[in-house]
Amino acid sequence: MNYWLVKSEPEVYSWEQFLRDKKTFWDGVRNYQARNNMQAMAKGDRVMFYHSSDVKAVVGIAEVVKTAYQDPTTDETAWVVVDLKPVRPLATPVTLATIKATKGFDNIALVRQARLSVLPLTQAEFETIEKLGSKG
Repeated sequence: MNYWLVKSEPEVYSWEQFLRDKKTFWDGVRNYQARNNMQAMAKGDRVMFYHSSDVKAVVGIAEVVKTAYQDPTTDETAWVVVDLKPVRPLATPVTLATIKATKGFDNIALVRQARLSVLPLTQAEFETIEKLGSKG
């Protein structure tokens, strides 16, 4: 199993909307590195859902339920989507400030590649964020 983080501006697509939808295809990615990360996703991989813009916090955990396929929102064959379903919200959102202050996160992709919308996480990073978010 691999671990990932996807970013969404809450005013565009929020965690709350994701919960209502129960499943979505992750579209709109127009960066080759982010696209390559999506192509590397496997069914069952775990995904942190991150609210970007003003919130800047991990708010929930999702799962990959369908691997990469042609993005139905464009005719350009370079772009793909994956299907995600929500698993559960975090009891406490884990802010970017908390992540930056966490020991051992000096090299986390979220900080190192801040503008990338689909990022890999290590298992340890994922589990640490999950633990931080379980404190209510």
